Amino acid sequence: MNTLQNLKKGVFSLLFLGMLIQPGFLQAKKKTTEPKMDTLINSALVSGLKFRNIGPATTSGRIADFAVNPNNHSEYYVGVASGNIFKTINNGTTWMPVFDKYGSYSIGVVTMDPNNSNVVWTGTGENNHQRALAYGDGVYKTMDGGKSWKNMGLKESRHIGGIVIDPRNSNIVFVAAEGSAWGPGGDRGLYKTIDGGETWKKVLEISENTGVNNVVIDPVEPDIMYATSEQRRRHVYGKINGGPESAIYKSTDGGENWRKLKSGLPSVDMGGMGIAVSPVNHNYVYAIIEAAEDKSGFFRSTDRGESWSKMSDHASSGQYYNEIYCDPIDADKVYSVETYTHFTEDGGKTWTKLGLKDRHVDDHAIWIDPSDTNHFMIGGDGGIYESFDAGETYVFKCNLSVTQFYRVQVDNALPFYNVYGGTQDNNTLGGPSQNISKEGVANADWDPILGGDGFWAQIDPTDPNIVYCEYQYGNLYRYDKKSGEKIEIKAREPKGEPAYKWNWNAPVIISHHKNTRLYAAANKLFQTDDRGNTWKAISGDLTTGKDRDSFKIMGQYWSADAVKKHVSTSQFGTIISLAESPLKENLLYVGTDDGLIQVSDNGGGQWKKYAAFPGIPQYTYVSDLLPSKHNENVIYASFDNRKRDDFKPYLLKSTDKGNSWVNIAGNLPENGTVHTIEQDFMAPELLFVGTEFGVFFTKDEGKNWIQLKAGIPTIAIRDLTIQKREGDLVAASFGRGFFILDDYSPLRSVTSEMIEKDAQLFPVKDALMYIQKGGKGSMGATYFTAPNPEFGAAFTYYLKEVPKTAKQIRQEKEKELLKAGTYIPQPSWKEMEEEAKEVAPYLVFVVKDKDGNEVRRLTAKAQKGINRSNWDLRFQSLYPVKDEEFVPTKEAKSGMLVMPGVYQVEMGIVSKGEYKLLADAVPFKAVTLNNTSLPAENRAELVAFQQKVANMSRAIYGSMQLNNTYKNHINAIKMALLQTPGAGAVLSTKVNDLQQEVDAIDFLFNGVEARASGEEIPPAQIPISERINNIVGAHWASTSGVTQTQKEQFEILKEEFPVALKRLHAVADEMKLVEAELEKTGAPWTPGRVPSYKME
Repeated sequence: MNTLQNLKKGVFSLLFLGMLIQPGFLQAKKKTTEPKMDTLINSALVSGLKFRNIGPATTSGRIADFAVNPNNHSEYYVGVASGNIFKTINNGTTWMPVFDKYGSYSIGVVTMDPNNSNVVWTGTGENNHQRALAYGDGVYKTMDGGKSWKNMGLKESRHIGGIVIDPRNSNIVFVAAEGSAWGPGGDRGLYKTIDGGETWKKVLEISENTGVNNVVIDPVEPDIMYATSEQRRRHVYGKINGGPESAIYKSTDGGENWRKLKSGLPSVDMGGMGIAVSPVNHNYVYAIIEAAEDKSGFFRSTDRGESWSKMSDHASSGQYYNEIYCDPIDADKVYSVETYTHFTEDGGKTWTKLGLKDRHVDDHAIWIDPSDTNHFMIGGDGGIYESFDAGETYVFKCNLSVTQFYRVQVDNALPFYNVYGGTQDNNTLGGPSQNISKEGVANADWDPILGGDGFWAQIDPTDPNIVYCEYQYGNLYRYDKKSGEKIEIKAREPKGEPAYKWNWNAPVIISHHKNTRLYAAANKLFQTDDRGNTWKAISGDLTTGKDRDSFKIMGQYWSADAVKKHVSTSQFGTIISLAESPLKENLLYVGTDDGLIQVSDNGGGQWKKYAAFPGIPQYTYVSDLLPSKHNENVIYASFDNRKRDDFKPYLLKSTDKGNSWVNIAGNLPENGTVHTIEQDFMAPELLFVGTEFGVFFTKDEGKNWIQLKAGIPTIAIRDLTIQKREGDLVAASFGRGFFILDDYSPLRSVTSEMIEKDAQLFPVKDALMYIQKGGKGSMGATYFTAPNPEFGAAFTYYLKEVPKTAKQIRQEKEKELLKAGTYIPQPSWKEMEEEAKEVAPYLVFVVKDKDGNEVRRLTAKAQKGINRSNWDLRFQSLYPVKDEEFVPTKEAKSGMLVMPGVYQVEMGIVSKGEYKLLADAVPFKAVTLNNTSLPAENRAELVAFQQKVANMSRAIYGSMQLNNTYKNHINAIKMALLQTPGAGAVLSTKVNDLQQEVDAIDFLFNGVEARASGEEIPPAQIPISERINNIVGAHWASTSGVTQTQKEQFEILKEEFPVALKRLHAVADEMKLVEAELEKTGAPWTPGRVPSYKME
């Protein structure tokens, strides 16, 4: 029977009787003009399709800064170099992302107001200029402990090295703006505000090429300040780490005027510097300096910077490190955070390496507890470590997922595919896209398959145990997942061959047409047909061969003696993108870091070079190439020109294998480099791009792009791939791990025609059926897990509009009247009462089996746009419904698993007591995972038994609840009799007899209460509840067959329960008689009794 046919006559009519029925229920609005695609399809429309972050946190990621509450060291903020800001109030036991939806994800500095811990400033854009650098959009400030942030300006600063707050006046703030590492100008120099950031004044300006990377304030005399300037520039082709404009400056008037300090400092060109003032002796100022001609070193001033002494040659890389921290109690002790953090206890003369046991290298920030200097936190490329014994041992914060992935690839493993990717300085990692745990994927589920900076990973499509992975500069390995063994298979130079030029991020791919064939690229392209055992070059040098030193940097040519010239840059003239047509064997494409695309359609026999592209500056880095999955003549290309200070989204399409190109960047944001592109395998027009600030998709091959925002923060997406079997879009973020958009197939159906419908239910993906494992157990709150997809069948639907409630309609009319300045009629008391009683519209999903029998009814909040609801593949609950407020969308409990097989789901909506069908039935399958060792021999018999148990359980649990209700009623009746004059002894005897019977029934259901322990029950008959609970509990988490013991227990219940139920019915009848007699005595009202009254 279709019970929904009776809803109008049933509960909904009763609930909404007398409600005002508004016209136009789900009617489409009249259109005067055809709306444009870009106005119909937007981010809000698809907000129900949410990315799922799968971590990992096993290696965490690069930390830029700490801001610790001086009054509560358990509360602090962590600035992640390219992963936003996190806050903890329990010393890292748990984390709150507090900066996920703003204009930047890259953080250079976080500074807490010393006068108010709720006020925190952050400078966006990393405070270095290494190769994997991200940029920001100025200074932000929160005044509510991170709940909200406001951009306070300096948006063109790109990279901010320091922020200090005047301890005497929190409105006075200084910002060291480094300026872009890739170009001149912008907000560059030292800025000061005296009004909390509302306005800014540049108080130290050097030039368009030189900014300020540090600013510190004297802890005793705040008018004395120090700043360091840094002249630097990085491009794809080269880098200069310093120049004549790098210097140390001092102010003695609160930052209004500055003078350059020279005495005792290197007279040659200097690069990146770190500076610090001892809080113990403010006469001591320390500086670590990178300089030309081997003049780098560690310097100290004992007269507030007026003169300096070189204490040692100790220095590190200015492009990545050179930050120093003074000890809070020892004026001679200073820490230098670098590849291996060192400390000095004699003012810089000698240095000792800080303990590194079980800790990652490459440090960038340290916080030292002023109350116990043996206690400190250190942050670096591998995350956060905390020591309580001066670095002898460390606690790793293993629950902060901020890993920077360069690339992503998936395998075809069953039942769940694995995700692989190479990281910035944190290995190549592989882990499951999901598992069968209730909590999700844990750190232990991830394998670090290769060390170093990882990049491309490729998995044999026929054997998920064979993985190809690499670390920097094309050092390629073949990894055996089954054994954990790996062997190096990099293509090497034969005798007499010049050294190959490998990029830091050298590409490698597996052929679509032969799983043993790989291609790997340096400046040449190499091919192997035997999984890397032998290689052959199938091209000559495919780059321009242009000399990197032929380019000017900062407007000039530089000597070989320039500060760290070209250090920590890849060789110029390398292949950095590589693709093979999935439709035509031997059709190959390569893209280079010097702006070429080369094409061969005969496996490398001949190559055709393309060097000019419409709208693309010459020599622009070719970030990605994607041959079409539908047309062998079509190729897509993205270009990255960030390192020439150009952040435009460059995205092209060719329909003739590269001979001609058209721009398909469409309406992509102007400030958002495109890193990668992917294409749906069914709909050619459905494309995805990963950009500097998120994921976008298009339904018209690039005319209009829509951002997929749900479930993903503001973050760079460096790579995308599609797991074809599951229909998942997998994204590699550079700072927040991997993200998966589970089953993106509804995007194929998103059209302007679909959006004009009232509603639509999309095809339902087959649902896997299994028993979920337990959760975290007793592992504590730091135990990190990334969520699995919600268990069961996912119902994806579109709803054009949600019917408005009477209150919403009234409020909208009142807003119009308020705008017009006219009288606002006040609703009557009755109307207000009806508004309060009205239940908001909600959706109803009706699941039926293949024969049309209703299996489950589910409800969900009605939300416009595309959203998802879920069925856990179980029957309705076995347990009584609680006597509480009617909330139709409250999550309902479930019963046993249903039978595997074919099902269908239809969708309707209830509004103002009316049910309306919105979408006809859509079929889907519930499929067993088949992961059990001893499955039921006959699943149908198992489910049939479980349903018999469920039917009995419903009656047993209901009976027990009713009997408990009677126990309470009898207590109330006894109290009423006690208070009623003239109540007879006969009635009291009846009540006492009734109580004895209720207690006897309770004994049948629950038995005797245990004594010292659960096992020490006095000899008695096993109660009904224990027998039924044992059977229900056993089958709740199992798909094994029914045991003989369970069958026997059920037969006992079939004998015992009807007896108890018959006695309960008798009690119900007797209760009515007792209550009737009680009413005649004039006793006070008791629960369950309808009072009587006779007019006098």
